[in-house]
Amino acid sequence: MKATPMGAAVLLRPVPRSADLIIHYTLINGVAFIIHFTLYIEMTIFSKIVQGEIPSYRCAENDEFYAFLDINPLAQGHTLVVPKREVDYFFDLTDDELSRMIVFAKRVAAAIRQAYPCRKVGMAVLGLEVNHAHIHLVPLQSEGDMDFRKAKLQLSAEVMQQTADAILAAFR
Repeated sequence: MKATPMGAAVLLRPVPRSADLIIHYTLINGVAFIIHFTLYIEMTIFSKIVQGEIPSYRCAENDEFYAFLDINPLAQGHTLVVPKREVDYFFDLTDDELSRMIVFAKRVAAAIRQAYPCRKVGMAVLGLEVNHAHIHLVPLQSEGDMDFRKAKLQLSAEVMQQTADAILAAFR
């Protein structure tokens, strides 16, 4: 809490995890009266990617969801699917959103498989590193290909762009 010309201000965290809520209030006869409050929201890195503020290797997109290559891929074609609406926890999506996101991810997985033949495309929902719901789609030749502890591939920008272009062409 800090003193302000209007009385005091309190910083409350987290409002969501990526936001600060500052409440300005004054005390009159020992009673707190809220004068105004301000909510500062910092977008997640995925929201900045969706908005085009940070470049990405786009693989697919519709009105609700955006798919792009993971910059630290487990395999060539490792793609992230995110809702454009910023939601921290995957299971906080509405049932309808969750259903539509899975159907969108299914179409992206088919495009990955067409562009980069593999036995299957694995799907994982983790979400601890970025507070924005997302699905990992990873081309698989074996179950070990889905081990997130293994060393990540280092692909050139040219290879990443070619990969994204191939998936996007197959998605359309």
